[in-house]
Amino acid sequence: MTSSPQSEIAEHFPPHVLREYAFLADGERGILVGPRGDFAWMCAPRWDSEAVFSTLIGGAGLYAITPAERFVWGGRYEEGSLIWHSRWVTTNGVIECREALAFPADPHTAVILRRVTALEGKATTRVVLDARAHFGRQAMGDLHRHQGIWSARSGPLYLRWSGAEEARRSGDGALTLDLAIEPGDCHDLVLEITDQVLAGPPVEAGPAWEATEAAWARSVPQLDDTLGRRDARHAYAVLRGLTSAGGGMVAAASMSLPERATQGRNYDYRYAWIRDQCYAGQAVAVTQPHPLLDDAVAFIAERVLSDGPQLKPAYRIDGGPVPDERRLPHLSGYPGGADKVGNWVNQQFQLDAFGETLLLFAAAARHDHLGTEHWGAVEATVAAIQTRWGDADAGIWELDNQRWAHSRLMCVAGLRAMAGVAGSAQGAHWTGLADTILADVGSNCLHPSGRWQRAPGDERVDAALLLPAIRGALPAGDPRSRATLAAVLNELGRDGYVYRFRHDQRPLGDAEGAFLLCGFLMALAVDQQERPTEALAWFERNRAACGPPGLMTEEFDVGQRQLRGNVPQAFVHALLLECASRLNQPWPRT
Repeated sequence: MTSSPQSEIAEHFPPHVLREYAFLADGERGILVGPRGDFAWMCAPRWDSEAVFSTLIGGAGLYAITPAERFVWGGRYEEGSLIWHSRWVTTNGVIECREALAFPADPHTAVILRRVTALEGKATTRVVLDARAHFGRQAMGDLHRHQGIWSARSGPLYLRWSGAEEARRSGDGALTLDLAIEPGDCHDLVLEITDQVLAGPPVEAGPAWEATEAAWARSVPQLDDTLGRRDARHAYAVLRGLTSAGGGMVAAASMSLPERATQGRNYDYRYAWIRDQCYAGQAVAVTQPHPLLDDAVAFIAERVLSDGPQLKPAYRIDGGPVPDERRLPHLSGYPGGADKVGNWVNQQFQLDAFGETLLLFAAAARHDHLGTEHWGAVEATVAAIQTRWGDADAGIWELDNQRWAHSRLMCVAGLRAMAGVAGSAQGAHWTGLADTILADVGSNCLHPSGRWQRAPGDERVDAALLLPAIRGALPAGDPRSRATLAAVLNELGRDGYVYRFRHDQRPLGDAEGAFLLCGFLMALAVDQQERPTEALAWFERNRAACGPPGLMTEEFDVGQRQLRGNVPQAFVHALLLECASRLNQPWPRT
C-alpha cells in the first residue's frame, strides 16, 4: 500500500532539539526516541536500509507511547547498557516505559521491547504504531489480528506486534491503543520487524528482556580505572551499540541532521569510517583489549587486504561500497537541513586512514591481540603509505585535495608505532620511512612561528594537528608540538571548547559549532604536557556537552547549548572514553 509521506498522526509528533533524543541499538540498527515516547527514527533491517520510522526528517512512520495527561519528561539508561527508561511525571502519577532493542541481535529481524509501568497512580497512555517503509512512503497493509497478535506488511518488511490485542485501525492505516495500567502494574509490548517471513512463534517479552540484560552485562566492561566511570561505560555501550556482529561500526545512527542550519552541511553517516573505527579501537586499548578492539582490527584488516592503496574512507558495515549521495524530494528534512541518502566518500582519498590503521594494529599488538593473519594487513598498509604518502588527499575534514600536514604526520605516527612492535629489520625500515615523511612535512608545513600549519599553501592552524604528538609522530616536548598546542589554545579554544580551524574573519562560533572531538584532543594534549588540572577541565567541559540521555554529536553550539549534526557520533564517544582512561593513569613515555 503506497501512501503520502505525510499523515495526520505524524503532525502530532514534530521533531525536537537533538539533546532530547535517547538512543536504542543492538549493533545492526538503531532507534532515536523522543520525549513523547515517539520512535522518530529507525532504519530496518540494517543501519543503511530505508527508514521505517522517519518523522525526524519529515517522514510519516513512528511508534509512540505517550501519556494521555499533561506531563513533564525525563529518563535514564540502566548503567552499562542501551536499555532506556522514559519517565513521565503526569498530573496524577508517574509512568515509566522501559525500552530496548533485543540484544544480541538477528541481522534480519529487529525486536523492539517496551514495558510500560505505572509507578505512581494509574497510567493512562495512548499507543500508536504507524510503520511506514521507504522513508514514509509505504503505509502498513495486510493488517490482520490472530489470537490477539497483529501482523502487517510495509513495503519489503514484515511486522508482528504482541501485547496490543485491543488496538484499533485508524483511517490512514495506523494502529492505535488506549492503554490503562493499574498502580504498580506493567504491560509489555513486543514489535518484530524483519525482511523475512515471520514463521516461528512470537517473541515472548520476559525471556527477551532477560537475554537482553545478560547480553549487555557481558558486552560492557566495568572500566573501574577510568574517570567519570558511568560516562565511560555509557560511551562504551554507545560504541558497542553502533558495532555490528561483523565488526563494522557505523559513524552515527542517523542521516541528514544539519551541522549548521540552512548551510547544506548535513550528511549520511550510517556507514563505517576507517578513521572513526580506528579511534574507537585505540580508545578501548588504553586499558584492556576489550572486544571492540578485536572487532575494529578484524573489520579494518579485511578492508585493507581487499583494497590496499585504494582503501576507501568508508564502507557499509558488510564491507560493501557506500552508495553515492542522492536526495529524497518527498521529505522536508529536519528543520534547517535537507535529506541526503548515501555519501560522496567513494570519490575521496584520505591518507591519514592508513596512519590510523597502523596505530590501531600497534595498539592491538601491544596487547598480543594482533594475530598472524593480520600481519599481511600491516604490510599492505605500509606498502600503501610508501606508494601514496606524497599524494594530495581530502584530509580528516574531507575538504579539497591538498598535501595536508595532519594526514602525512599521522602516517609518521602509525609507522613509528608499528615499528615499535615489529622485528628489528622491519622496524628500522618503517622508522626510516617515517623520518622521510616527517622531513617532507617539515620542509613545507612548518609555519614561521615554529608550529605546524595545515598545508603547504594554508598557514592556518588546525586542531587536528594536536594528534601527531598525542600519537607519537614526534615527542610532546618537541618545540613544534608545543608551539602547535599553544597556537590551538590561543586561536581555536573558546569557553572551554575547541573549534577545528578558522574559516574566515567571523567569530569562531558564527562559522560552525565547537568540535567535541577536538575538545577531547585538547584534554589529551595538555595532559601529555603534564598539566593534569587543565586537562581535567577540558575533559569535564566537553563531556557535559550533551542532553539528559548523555549522547553526543559532532558539533556543539556553545551559545545555544545545542547539539548539531548526526547522533550519536561514534568518534566523539570514542575520545571521551579514551580521555576517561588516559587521564587516570601516567602518560606513556616515548
